[in-house]
Amino acid sequence: MAIHDDLPPFLLGFPGELRDQLVAAVLSGAKTTTTGLLEEYEREGEPLPEPGGRAALMDSAGQPLAVLELTEVRVLRLADVELRHALHEGEGYASVAEWRASHEGFWHSPDLRAAMGDPRFTVHDDTMVVTQRFRLVQDGI
Repeated sequence: MAIHDDLPPFLLGFPGELRDQLVAAVLSGAKTTTTGLLEEYEREGEPLPEPGGRAALMDSAGQPLAVLELTEVRVLRLADVELRHALHEGEGYASVAEWRASHEGFWHSPDLRAAMGDPRFTVHDDTMVVTQRFRLVQDGI
């Protein structure tokens, strides 16, 4: 049994170019945080991740590439995400406004709206998000 077989998958974005870029940023060490919507966890009936938990970072083909360990998990309003978190997302954001504009573009995309089952889904200041900080535990699994 491989080390990752009993680990939940750690999925970034949807399969394709975006996921490939995000996975590369994690593997390079540039990306150590990520943000999801609390509503996604609730809709899927998934428990929130917990600090100390481990997960297998998955590529677009569904293959595990690395083991990550969560070091911090917070639930907060979208308007309360701070610069430190945005910078550590590893995507070159220089401000919270830039980070938010990029994330709103993703959260308002047809793919995400389809996944949410709401063609008019939108986020606002009071939308609850789940921020996660992680560290790379094992690469090349």
